[in-house]
Amino acid sequence: MVQRPGVPTAPELVMETAEGRTVMTPSRTYHVGRDPLCEICLDDARVSWHHAILRPEGDHWTLEDENSTNGTWADGHRVRAWEIGPGSELRFGSESDGPRALVTARTPPPGPAVSSGRGGPAEVAAPSLTATFRRPTSVRPLGARSVLRIGRSPDSDLVLDDLQVSRRHAELVALADGGYEIVDVGSHNGTYLNGTRVTRSRIREGDIVGIGHSALCLVGDQLQEYVDTGEVSLDVQNLSVTVDNGRKTLLEGVSFPVGAKCLLGVVGPSGAGKSTLLGALTGLRPADHGTVLYDGRDLYRDYAELRSRIGLVPQDDILHVQLTVRRALAYSAELRFPQDTAAAERAARVDEVIRELGLEQRADQPIHSLSGGQRKRVSVALELLTKPSLLFLDEPTSGLDPGMDRSVMHMLRGLADDGRTVIVVTHSVLNLDVCDRLLVLAPGGRTAYYGPPEEALAFFGFEEWPEAYEAFENDRDRDWAGVYRASPQHRLYVDVAAGRPPPAAEAERAAGVLPHAPPKAQSWGSQLSTLVRRYAAVLAADRTFLIIMVALPFVMGGMARVLAGSALTLDTALNALFILVLGGVLTGAANSVRELVKERVIYQRERAVGLSRSAYLMSKVVVLGAITVAQAVVLTVVGLAGVRTNAPGGKGVFLPPLIEITLAVALLSFTAMLLGLMISALVSKEEATMPLLVLLTIVQAAFCGTLLKLTGVPVLEQLSWFVSTRWAMAAMAGTIDLSAIVPTKVTQDPLFDHEPGVWLLSVFMLLVLSALFGLVLSRLLRRHEPAIMRK
Repeated sequence: MVQRPGVPTAPELVMETAEGRTVMTPSRTYHVGRDPLCEICLDDARVSWHHAILRPEGDHWTLEDENSTNGTWADGHRVRAWEIGPGSELRFGSESDGPRALVTARTPPPGPAVSSGRGGPAEVAAPSLTATFRRPTSVRPLGARSVLRIGRSPDSDLVLDDLQVSRRHAELVALADGGYEIVDVGSHNGTYLNGTRVTRSRIREGDIVGIGHSALCLVGDQLQEYVDTGEVSLDVQNLSVTVDNGRKTLLEGVSFPVGAKCLLGVVGPSGAGKSTLLGALTGLRPADHGTVLYDGRDLYRDYAELRSRIGLVPQDDILHVQLTVRRALAYSAELRFPQDTAAAERAARVDEVIRELGLEQRADQPIHSLSGGQRKRVSVALELLTKPSLLFLDEPTSGLDPGMDRSVMHMLRGLADDGRTVIVVTHSVLNLDVCDRLLVLAPGGRTAYYGPPEEALAFFGFEEWPEAYEAFENDRDRDWAGVYRASPQHRLYVDVAAGRPPPAAEAERAAGVLPHAPPKAQSWGSQLSTLVRRYAAVLAADRTFLIIMVALPFVMGGMARVLAGSALTLDTALNALFILVLGGVLTGAANSVRELVKERVIYQRERAVGLSRSAYLMSKVVVLGAITVAQAVVLTVVGLAGVRTNAPGGKGVFLPPLIEITLAVALLSFTAMLLGLMISALVSKEEATMPLLVLLTIVQAAFCGTLLKLTGVPVLEQLSWFVSTRWAMAAMAGTIDLSAIVPTKVTQDPLFDHEPGVWLLSVFMLLVLSALFGLVLSRLLRRHEPAIMRK
């Protein structure tokens, strides 16, 4: 096989130290030192902050001393540069008793396991484990046990104390041939074999079974457990994103490593690709090229399993501000934790994050009454519910004063120190000194600098950040990325080997194979129940909405009552029915026209962690539908109670006239509510809803059938079929036999006839339009979802 120039062919090695084992692959270099961001961190005072580098060169590895204070020894010799391989013994800081490292050859895991259980047999390849191998949290001898029960329940054989794990989650079953298979027993967050969700699958030695925050590995007759405690690394390799069929580049070749417990700040001018990078790093909008490694595992390939370990706080608050802090967190916990999680367990976790973020004094306070910094803390608390190892924040200090800016950044510093990797995208440069690393993006989405924040301005040759930003804007032809790649900082802080072949997961994406969407933490019915209760609580806390909701049907009904008089006669019938139609449209559409656009950021985040689109829509339909139908009943009863309808024989087509008219207005209001939701899903800003509501009302009024002659008029008649007021007016007119009461050219409409078939057609068309609007609404809502969720 001919090797491509520049592609390292050095073997994979394992370096064993007192801190653990590190698998070294020839795709990168490895730093040794006291710096927590080094791939091999040695906590010994004799070791320099940046002590040595392990570098793949051709078909071998080289150890290079980085001018350390106390020196580096290899195989008994003090070295500046030394070729190493299996069997090499290294000492750092002292020849006799300095921290010791032993280099061994890596034994590759056995061949792929078989049978995914979903849709029949399938090959499940073992992941490339290039992360630091920590010592197992626990080791469970299997012995002669035939079934090992795994779950959160205390009576499980292997208890995983993790709210992401179901009480009865999975079983490890011994097979007759001496092998084992993993069986998912109906868990809510799934069981994963080498990153692929399975229901039943044979496992072999070296395979990784993912359950919640735990990774289980079969080694001989033992099951070793590795718990993701939050101290994970992120390795970003050559990320690129293009749009417009590749004509425009948003992100170009961005690479950098992020160590455990690191706070990384990402800055750059507008249009530098910061938001695009955030989407690529979180997996919500995977990069077109490149790889993101979560502790050595491909994030895109294993997204369904790893997504629960990633928290994202968008720039806009992901909160229902009408609720109290505790209540908002409680509803989010219901949606994110498995369905079998007890209320007491959820409440305990909510109280825990409230204490962690210092919100005890604000826990029972409405979110809208909090300061900007406190609200941002609540958004962070919401993401911390599931104990993410990676926390991303998009402009968390936007709009905050300098004091709040400092408070939020120091809060993030504390979160990183507590054992998380935190990445913050920000425009503010006031408190970058609290970060461990700083990534500066230049226009075009290229890396202009990556390294310690205190060295950034000196690297650019400026004293203040405004000067650097002006240079980015004024000197767009300068190759900022090329200057950085040629710098010592790149060699020291990034140093990713160029020209390596694309990983398998990237090849799959190039072939059109997209990452799997995350599973739902709860059943559809359970999600619907939680969403309905939360939405009802939000509306009940909105006093302005309540007042309008109660007053509107009474006002419109009163107007109809005044116009109707004591009976629907030649002078009053048309006006009274028109007001009822107008009132039905206004009450339905006004209730819903803002509801989706104002919650868009919340929906996008919850959808990304497994929220069902249909459950979300149905919660809106159920709550708003109940309110709208109740308003329609009030509107009709207030408008027509005690009014003689002059229907033939004093009866409607099937039922008493008031009941039939109430039914028509209720169906009209319901379809108008769905139309309002369609507008809310269509627009990008809340301010655009009111003009469209006015336009909708005008169109509905014009096509109701009493202002214009529609029957027999080409185009207008066909358009009117899709207007709900056309069918609602037809049903009401048929109930009272309007063409007989008001014999005009307009009212001689065949749809106004007092006939059972005609009346049933009108009611049926209202139902059809409701179903049609609901389908269109679902498709519109899909446009605003993360790319990973668009199935």
